[in-house]
Amino acid sequence: MAKIPAVGLGTWKASPGEATEAVKVAIDAGYRHFDCAYLYHNENEIGAGIRQKIKEGVVRREDLFVVSKLWCTYHEPSLVKVACKKSLKALKLDYLDLYLMHWPMGFQPGEEDVPLDLCGVVIPSDTSFLKTWEIECHPYLTQKNLISFCKARDVSVTAYRPLGGSREGTDLLNNPTIRRIANHYNKSCAQILIRFQIQRDLIVIPKSTNPKRIQENIQVFDFELTENHMDEIMSLNKNLRLATFPTTESHKDYPFHIDF
Repeated sequence: MAKIPAVGLGTWKASPGEATEAVKVAIDAGYRHFDCAYLYHNENEIGAGIRQKIKEGVVRREDLFVVSKLWCTYHEPSLVKVACKKSLKALKLDYLDLYLMHWPMGFQPGEEDVPLDLCGVVIPSDTSFLKTWEIECHPYLTQKNLISFCKARDVSVTAYRPLGGSREGTDLLNNPTIRRIANHYNKSCAQILIRFQIQRDLIVIPKSTNPKRIQENIQVFDFELTENHMDEIMSLNKNLRLATFPTTESHKDYPFHIDF
């Protein structure tokens, strides 16, 4: 059975050039899990960083856990293999360790990543979904019920956006409770947020292109949050979802109209 490293490097919005360097720094820092996606349009840069470190002898391909995701315009069964091959070609790798469905909604196939009608609403395809995907998860959106549902069925859960957001009301890195707990352990707020998810038996993929933060974000295995601190962080929940994809709200498979 494959094992997924508990902490991975998120690569969403990592710019060309930045992505390659971030991957190289991450591998040197000990990361072995890399979360990629066709939609991010930077898989060639990520692959370049991976291949450079393999060439240097720092890692072998089999040491790494590389994830990519099927984009919504490729949900037609005949297009899934096409999409997977595109990601492999961009990464210049022979295989992926995990291939996820990015969102559970099929879009009209074509050149546009998000095909919209004249009203600015996404154009769906007739496909349906059967698999699962990563979930947004942080102290403002603890996803307690969904995680319990998954654990009861032996489904692994990966928490994306674990550090919250940056706009007013979403900035967990400046939350007083998180800052107080971070000071108690002499750790950064980001390290507390990542450790919180690890102790919930989740996989975490914080995104950064900053070398110092990349290194810091994996230094979370030398301490443990107390049960009281875990409860305090859990109590911050306000069911605040940051990734809502509003142009898809009318889609028959839109996942956020239900409780979880």
